Amino acid sequence: MFDIGWSELVVIAVVALIAIGPKELPAVLRTVGAYMGKIRRMASEFQGQFQEAMREAEMADLKKSVDEMTDAAKGFTDFDPLASVKKEVDSFAADPLATTPPASASPEAAAPSTPAPMSSDATIPQSSPAIAPEAPQPASETKPETASETKTETKSGTIPPGSGA
Repeated sequence: MFDIGWSELVVIAVVALIAIGPKELPAVLRTVGAYMGKIRRMASEFQGQFQEAMREAEMADLKKSVDEMTDAAKGFTDFDPLASVKKEVDSFAADPLATTPPASASPEAAAPSTPAPMSSDATIPQSSPAIAPEAPQPASETKPETASETKTETKSGTIPPGSGA
C-alpha cells in the first residue's frame, strides 16, 4: 500500500525508539496497532457497502431484464394453435362460400404457378425491330399555288401576277 521496504522500517523503528523511549514504546505500538485495525475495519466496511450497492444495482438490472422476458414470454403462453385452426375450420363450415379462400394443407396448391425453366439449348427468336410506317399527311383541300400564280403584296396593295409591276 505505502510501498515501504525493510530499510525504511528499520529507520522508522530507530527514530521511534530514540524519540519515544524504550519504556513507552510498547504502549505506543499497541495504540498505533489499534488505530490501524480501526482504519482497516472502516475500509473493509466501506468496500463491503460499495460491493453491496453494486450487487443491488446489478440485481435491479437483472430483475428488469427478467420482467421484460416474462412479458415477452406471456404472449407465447397465450398462443394456442389448435384453437386458431378450429376457429378457421368452424368459420369455413359455417360459410362455405366465403370470399376468402381457406388455407390449403398442400404446399403445391399454396405455391403460385411459375413458368417452367428454359433448357440451355433453347434459343430466343430474334425479331426484327418494328419500324413504324410514316404517318400519312392530311390531304389539303386547296391546291398549292405555283410561283407564277403567287400574289405579291406591296404598300399600295396587291399586284396580280403577270402585271409586270
